[in-house]
Amino acid sequence: MDLTTKYLGLTLPHPIVPSAAQPLTKDLDSLKRLEDGGAAAVVIHSLFEEQIRTEASNLEHYLDHGTESYAEALSYFPAAEEYVLGPEEYLAHIQKARESLSIPVVGSLNGHSTGGWTEYASKIEQAGADALELNIYYLPTNPNLSGAEIEQVYLNVVTEVKGRVGIPVTVKLSPFFSSLANFAQKLEDAGADGISMFNRFYQPNIDIENLEVDPTLHLSTSAEILLPLRWLAILRPQLKMTLSATSGVHTAEDALKLIMAGADVTHVCAAILKGGAKVIGEIRDGMATWLTEHDYESLEQARGSMSQASCPEPTAFERANYMLVVHSYRG
Repeated sequence: MDLTTKYLGLTLPHPIVPSAAQPLTKDLDSLKRLEDGGAAAVVIHSLFEEQIRTEASNLEHYLDHGTESYAEALSYFPAAEEYVLGPEEYLAHIQKARESLSIPVVGSLNGHSTGGWTEYASKIEQAGADALELNIYYLPTNPNLSGAEIEQVYLNVVTEVKGRVGIPVTVKLSPFFSSLANFAQKLEDAGADGISMFNRFYQPNIDIENLEVDPTLHLSTSAEILLPLRWLAILRPQLKMTLSATSGVHTAEDALKLIMAGADVTHVCAAILKGGAKVIGEIRDGMATWLTEHDYESLEQARGSMSQASCPEPTAFERANYMLVVHSYRG
């Protein structure tokens, strides 16, 4: 079965790509296990804006500390922004991964503002990354910020990063936009080469016995594919860029549903954390078996076949089916 797909301009043998998660990509051995398990590409865990800014601030402090005692000493050092700052280990990790793996390597930047930290997009490119994922994690808590202003934060980061790199750039989105279809189109117009749906934000809980915030991370389940599935189906006919599905992919059936809705690739994390890298091959082979048994000639034939423009009931993805769903529950 031909499972070939396109991801950010890269031709992949199949659509199963491990997500940007530190437990999966923290060292070269972990990355090699993913490749041996059958990963079509790998997204390295994120380098955070806060990491870069902290290192820059620390360096500036130590360069300037005490120099006021000797005014001429200030001229001995270049300004902080002229130094090679930040977590060089991350860049070295990208470089080693690119040199050691035969599959594409995608870097990841996590931040939400414009500024010097976005210079690391070009550094990641120079380290050898084949593409870059922007994980723009921004939680708007200021009631004076409008939806349009929040969208502009994302668009500014995308525009700035695209101005620095020549490699493809994809944006990992949250579902919390008032007009997601409109915003996705704006991202494409701003130069984004793809979007990934959806970012699975950390949701704090409360420990009522110890009166503390509980930072426990709960892994996804297959039920979580329903939100990205719906929006993939709606957006596939409207956009030309790469559409990636993330959250809840545990089985071949999960991946096939998302591909049929319109995804080009499906990212996997929790299933690998639970079952190891072999899960990648199991999902890939399960997809091939199902497609063969149902007389498909290729994955491409299935892609988008259940998008809103192609499925027999396109209105089912919108409000029209809402009352039917609500009244269909029988307990």
